Amino acid sequence: MFTVTSEDVIEGATAAPLLVYDKGSCNGRDCSPQLSWAGAPEGTQSYAITLHDPDAPRNGGWWHWVVFNIPATVHSLPTAAGSADGKALPPGAIQLVNDYGERGYGGPCPPAGHAAHHYILTIHALRVPTLGARAQDTPAVVERTILSEELGKAVLTFRYGH
Repeated sequence: MFTVTSEDVIEGATAAPLLVYDKGSCNGRDCSPQLSWAGAPEGTQSYAITLHDPDAPRNGGWWHWVVFNIPATVHSLPTAAGSADGKALPPGAIQLVNDYGERGYGGPCPPAGHAAHHYILTIHALRVPTLGARAQDTPAVVERTILSEELGKAVLTFRYGH
């Protein structure tokens, strides 16, 4: 069974300040969570990671993080690997610009007055060694490419509201 765990996120729990966005109405540290995964399907040649808020008040939700071309030999990422410089990511991994307009990870920060939003973090096991997407592509476009090459996925969901 393909699973994902984190030292920084508990399934179904509220996001810690470590993960929360650090601008606008939010006052977090804006660090991507530590992640470990195991049990990927046979034939996995690379991984992609997405973090999406389907509760965002806009068509298509809000993309907080998309990174792909993570080699199949990698089974974990440290806390803050999603920084804009990507230095803690494996060589060749590509991060997109998120819906905040920033490259890399952007933490939860729903509009003030909203009920808590759900954040779906997914590790996608892919049948290709590189995705064939570009760093300037949009998250929605890359998601379609990810889904077309997906062998399996492991999901961790958390919440945040303020």
